[in-house]
Amino acid sequence: MDRIFNAFLKHKKSVFIFFVVAAVICASLVPFVSINYNLADYLPKDAQSTTAIRIMQEEFDTKIPNANVMIDNISVQEALEYKEKISSVEGVVSVIWLDDMIDRDILTTTPLAFLDRSVVDHYYKDNSALFRITIKSGMEAVTVKAIYDLIGEKNAASGNAVNAYTTQGLAVTEVLNALAILLPIIIVVLILSTTSWIEPLLFLIAIGVAIIINMGTNVIFNEISFITQTISPILQLAVSLDYAIFLLHSFNQYRNTHQPKEAMVIAMKRALSTVAASAATTMIGFFALIAMRFGIGSDLGLNLVKGIAFSFISVMIFLPAFTLLCDKLIDKTKHRPFLPRFQKLGNGLMKIRIPLMILALIVVVPCFLAQSQSHFLYGMESVTGTSRAGKDADKIEQRFGKENMLVLLVPKENTGKEKELCDDLSSLPPITSTVSYVTAVDANIPSPYISEEILKNFYSKNYARILMYTNTAAEGDDAFSAVQSVMDTAKKYYDSYFLAGESATLYDMKNVVSVDTMVVNLLAIIGIFIVLVVTFRSVVTPVLLVFVIETAIWINVSFAYFTDNAFSFVGYLIISTVQLGATVDYAILLTNRYVTNRQEYDKKEAMKQTLGNNVEAIMISAVILATAGFALALTSSNPIISELGTLLGRGTLLSFVMVVCVLPAFLIAFDTSIGKTTPNSQFQFVKEKTRKDSRLK
Repeated sequence: MDRIFNAFLKHKKSVFIFFVVAAVICASLVPFVSINYNLADYLPKDAQSTTAIRIMQEEFDTKIPNANVMIDNISVQEALEYKEKISSVEGVVSVIWLDDMIDRDILTTTPLAFLDRSVVDHYYKDNSALFRITIKSGMEAVTVKAIYDLIGEKNAASGNAVNAYTTQGLAVTEVLNALAILLPIIIVVLILSTTSWIEPLLFLIAIGVAIIINMGTNVIFNEISFITQTISPILQLAVSLDYAIFLLHSFNQYRNTHQPKEAMVIAMKRALSTVAASAATTMIGFFALIAMRFGIGSDLGLNLVKGIAFSFISVMIFLPAFTLLCDKLIDKTKHRPFLPRFQKLGNGLMKIRIPLMILALIVVVPCFLAQSQSHFLYGMESVTGTSRAGKDADKIEQRFGKENMLVLLVPKENTGKEKELCDDLSSLPPITSTVSYVTAVDANIPSPYISEEILKNFYSKNYARILMYTNTAAEGDDAFSAVQSVMDTAKKYYDSYFLAGESATLYDMKNVVSVDTMVVNLLAIIGIFIVLVVTFRSVVTPVLLVFVIETAIWINVSFAYFTDNAFSFVGYLIISTVQLGATVDYAILLTNRYVTNRQEYDKKEAMKQTLGNNVEAIMISAVILATAGFALALTSSNPIISELGTLLGRGTLLSFVMVVCVLPAFLIAFDTSIGKTTPNSQFQFVKEKTRKDSRLK
């Protein structure tokens, strides 16, 4: 390795220029990365609702609406004119209104009082018209803005497409706002923990280059999710900054006794295994996300794995070259250490280790049970609560009531069976009305006698389409129960059927994620356990380390249950892997130092030395990662991202407390087992036995 490291440092200017040029090129590519704001697109292709949407696209001209537009104080004729205007907006695929359910001639010549009120009231009520619109995926920003311009401030628009547009607007400044809080805090922390005013900038520039390269190289993907775009840079910075800190700390240690280049080579050799192990545990956590059937896991996991890899390369190649170029500047900007020594902390923690361990064992059981009963949210309604989209949704609900549409596709057979099915569906409590050919027209009227414009809304070549309106929210127990009831009813009449709609999509998302959650957690635990076994060459030690971090995760997630709150499934999936992969490093560092100290001291003295000398390093890392989380929580207008930030910040602090306060007690309690199951441990058991014998005498 010496030859490789020396080669990089020999051409340090070329290395520096290469990384800077790469960062500039990648920065120019960032605007060309396509962002997807629709989580439903990440469902498996064979999911029931995904199949239903595909059939709708292939068989019917009109698609499933993803937006509602309400125009107040207009007549039926004016509503028809508005429909034409909305239809002409770029990105609008289809507009469904009353004339799609009732023949236009009848609608314009017959008084509304003589028409079927159960149909009319879904589209026209109290002189307000409600249009159900389908906006092309990816066109939400342009299309919704044009619709807002068309309808003005007094009218309302809501739905998934409008939520996506609002989310895009929020996401534009999310990263910048978070960094505006995070960077000053990190700089202060680094200044306090280093001995040069310039070193914090070296850390941040090295990781910043890696982040820019990672963001730019996302252009190789067709698209990334808005969640990945928002949180990936923050997580990459917070998780991988440790690598840079460790390398430069090693360099400073050898700088006093060696020439700068020689000191850097030694530091690179010493840091390589430690940084590689730290990166490996983090990457395993992110790799576990790739195993999810729900595509958001693969999207985020691939991005973060790539990001950690770039951070590792930047720290091991770019940072050493950059540091040597700034060596004289580092010397000129030296300052005294600001942080106090933590030697006394070890003594204090040792005195209360037993009560802390007992408390942890008492807490772990209820927290484990509580976190398994947590309720998750899968939709996007919470994202837009205080925005215009949220207020408009309330306006529409006040006028037309709470309304959630489901679309059932069944084989096109005979109208008699379809009529029986519709009668059964109408009797289900959540369904307020059912609109199909047999209910909106008449089962006894042959289809050739019906207008083609009306007919195509209900029948395609192979399928009959039934629209159902429920009074439930888009998600929740009532909504998911309604979805299951509709599918159970359809199963009585048809062997093949497909259900679409927001609730159907979220229902599938819930079922897929429930399985994904177990798979991701299991893979992350197994992967990190294997890394720990290889690192410590012991089975006992990895069990203790994984248990300590998992306990912190269970406590973190159980907050939702004990406060009777539901939280986004995205936050849970990410925190369960990120908190394990990122904070297990604290446990590895503490345990490594303890095992080393046990070769010179008895177990209690070894732990005092370990805590006194290493709490500072663990605390700095934990403060940076926790700050990253809380910065997201404070700055993000997106509740999904904000909630994830809270989980990350709180989880990091819990992991820090568990590692510093509880892990020492476990290591001492299982000291004999660790020593005897770790090859070449060289623990000082003889000294301890002699000390015990002398006390007995």
